Amino acid sequence: MKRQLNLRIPGSGAGRRAGAALALTALTLPLTVAFGSTAQAASASSCTASRGPYQKQAEKFLGLPVDGRQSASDCRAIRAFQTSHGITPNIGYAGPVTWRVMSLVAQQKAAGNNPNKAHKCPTTKGRIACVDLTRQLSWIQDGSKLVFGPVPIRSGRDGYETRTGAKKIYWRHLHHVSTLYHVAMPYSQFFDGGQAFHSISGSVWSAPGSHGCVNMRTNDAKKYWSLLKNGDDVYVYGRKSGT
Repeated sequence: MKRQLNLRIPGSGAGRRAGAALALTALTLPLTVAFGSTAQAASASSCTASRGPYQKQAEKFLGLPVDGRQSASDCRAIRAFQTSHGITPNIGYAGPVTWRVMSLVAQQKAAGNNPNKAHKCPTTKGRIACVDLTRQLSWIQDGSKLVFGPVPIRSGRDGYETRTGAKKIYWRHLHHVSTLYHVAMPYSQFFDGGQAFHSISGSVWSAPGSHGCVNMRTNDAKKYWSLLKNGDDVYVYGRKSGT
């Protein structure tokens, strides 16, 4: 889809067994998010007794006994995962959206500390920010050295896809605000028209995606801001599910 290349209108980004839901790796949000006031304040009635179509898959992913039956502890574990990853409604139902996020987190976890194992991101130019749309991951490399990451990202939704190919960071704005979507885009680093790395306040795993930008968690965006500069290379490849 063709997009207007205007710096003033970039995209917005914008029990015993329950504990297993949060033992996932550093790619998940801090434990305090999942077990914070939002999850604790919810009433028991908000946790469904219904078995979802991905019940067994969710149980396996969360390290729970795989029996395909929804128990109260299963629901709490699934709900904790949903809460920590910005999935709504977060009622502990193992539906397609929850399973899609679980599958994505599993891919991100599998990347480990060698996200460029397949050599799809060119790393012969010096410092480069790699963006894998398929796994919704980004990282910074300097030659063969992994400088930072990989970290989870949220790229463009269907119709607002993040454009692939070789790019360069050409403009940075620490406190940018989108004039089109009227949302804050902190730590913006533009690399292709109105598309940029920037932080968001919500979950990077939440659907459906940005308006083309590469959304990041705040601390990750801060790190990118400190490591990159105008003229640094960016390489975007792959395809986000559903686009």
